[in-house]
Amino acid sequence: MDHTLIRRRRSVGVAATIAAVTVAAVALVGVAPAQASGKTSTSGDYAVTVNGTTTNPAVGKEFKLKDTAVSGTIAVRGKHNGFDIRIADLGVYDYTLTGAPDTQRMVTKPTVVFASKVPSLSPAQLASARLSSLEVKDDTLVAIFGTSAGKLKVQAKDGAQGGVFQMETEFAAPVSFTHTLGTGLFYFTNPYTGKINFGDGTPAVAGGSDAHQMLLGKDSPQVATKTSQTATTTTWTVQPGGRMGGVLGEDAVELSQGATNCTSDCQAQNQIRGSLPVPPDPVDPTPLATR
Repeated sequence: MDHTLIRRRRSVGVAATIAAVTVAAVALVGVAPAQASGKTSTSGDYAVTVNGTTTNPAVGKEFKLKDTAVSGTIAVRGKHNGFDIRIADLGVYDYTLTGAPDTQRMVTKPTVVFASKVPSLSPAQLASARLSSLEVKDDTLVAIFGTSAGKLKVQAKDGAQGGVFQMETEFAAPVSFTHTLGTGLFYFTNPYTGKINFGDGTPAVAGGSDAHQMLLGKDSPQVATKTSQTATTTTWTVQPGGRMGGVLGEDAVELSQGATNCTSDCQAQNQIRGSLPVPPDPVDPTPLATR
């Protein structure tokens, strides 16, 4: 993620009596050299379902799996977001923000942000796909899938916004990714930054039971090239060692430069810690025309 590391928080008032909201949809994930850093005022909590068995480790405890054959999907459900990882294509599906009460939330009900994030892997690249390792602790998840031809690494953070999602490939050749937004969301050009963001155009609400920030996000590539863009989809070619991340909220609109071409041991030069200016929310953003 251009901005995968912890940055400055921007909060809006949220009434203490807001009713809890639970996850009602599903989604998929990603990872990179830097840690994901979701932003919340209330802690996250991931539970994971593998082969029909659901595990939610106690606070401060870690759940691990090694070298496991997986049938169907791995379901990840958190307080602030949730998703599914499909073993058949190593794609992420229905990445959802729950809208749970939090000063950092951008929605007030379960909202599918990405219908899918799917790598285009050949049958040879997908052959013998297994869950090489899985680590779940509190609000973080890291999963590595191994195949006969390479690896796909996934990292997620149960945050309402920030750097919450990343997928990293380790194959000999470049891998294409297709990102498809959820219903009602669209890509647009941010008039204040000139960069491509996505969202649903709903203005922020500053207070009361429906308080939330504006839903804003950005694809966050590293060592990757965009190959197509429509109002609802993007495609990317990711080089070996590169990654596709997802950034939500303030981190998606900071007036920053893009990520460097770092592929390993990425340190401070690839980190932004909330020191950059944040522009106003866009007003009535217009979906991109197909190009």
